[in-house]
Amino acid sequence: MTTERNNLLASIAGTIKDYRAGEIAEPTPAHVDRWISQFDDVVQIPMLRELDSVFKRTYVSMPRMQQFLAGVADSFPCEFWQAAHILSIQQNGGSQAEIRELFGHVLRERCGATVEYTGSADGDFVYLDDAIFTGERVLYDLRTWFQYQAPAKANLHIMVIAVHTLGSYWIEKNLESSKSGKQIAVTTWRGSTFENRLVYRNQSDVLWPTDGIYPDGGFQPRQPGYKGPIFASEQGRQLLEREFLTAGLKIRGFANKPSPALKPLGFSQFRFSPGFGSLLVTYRNCPNNCPLALWYGDPSYPDHHPLSKWYPLFPRKTYEVGRLL
Repeated sequence: MTTERNNLLASIAGTIKDYRAGEIAEPTPAHVDRWISQFDDVVQIPMLRELDSVFKRTYVSMPRMQQFLAGVADSFPCEFWQAAHILSIQQNGGSQAEIRELFGHVLRERCGATVEYTGSADGDFVYLDDAIFTGERVLYDLRTWFQYQAPAKANLHIMVIAVHTLGSYWIEKNLESSKSGKQIAVTTWRGSTFENRLVYRNQSDVLWPTDGIYPDGGFQPRQPGYKGPIFASEQGRQLLEREFLTAGLKIRGFANKPSPALKPLGFSQFRFSPGFGSLLVTYRNCPNNCPLALWYGDPSYPDHHPLSKWYPLFPRKTYEVGRLL
């Protein structure tokens, strides 16, 4: 094994070392090596080079999340937080509960307040989560809150560390009709923005194949030339797009009856899309909107099971395993 390979394996393992800490074994260079070894020999080191750079920009460690939440807390005076209602309304998944608990530690340190006992009649409402991908989960949660719990008039702050622009657009487009006639002013706060709208595909910050890589007649490829803040190079970006697409198609072939939304580059409801293509992963979980090659699979299953046929870099905690088969 070359020195460069060893260094890259160690660097990536170091970047993602707190992934699902306390739930699964800490990622090691050997873990990263086992995962990358599923790709052809000739592309492994180039992929590691690009991913080493990408994950330094897109992986959200717990310290990075704590830093973001500290910035959120410092953006308002303590009087705001003592009056604010920190919502706990997520209906699927555990991200909001975990981020809310983390934010509670920040509030105690800065204001002596807690997320459980803040809130006054004239206080604003705060919806916390880790990130917005499609926007559907936020809409799902807020529709129910608007209908049954929200006051007739209020200010609502959506606070996340990262937003994908299509998800943000989808929320803005559908939120007004979801308010049940109530006067709710909504503001979204984010640490980072990832472009992924079709009209801006040539400046996108997700995996979006160029012409010829994904030969679906309805797919609109991006024009090469933009690496943006995420990718180290156009060449490296195209390598990841090609290899993750190929691996994702292979993984789809393992499933008995794959969901139509189970795309090679991540869950997506768009018919002609190869997948959502996000590379944003947090310390608490890997979204299913990331390429299948990053998260699909579970080596604990018997050899005949579809989940045993791919070794994941980010073993995913999920409540939707049945949808994959």
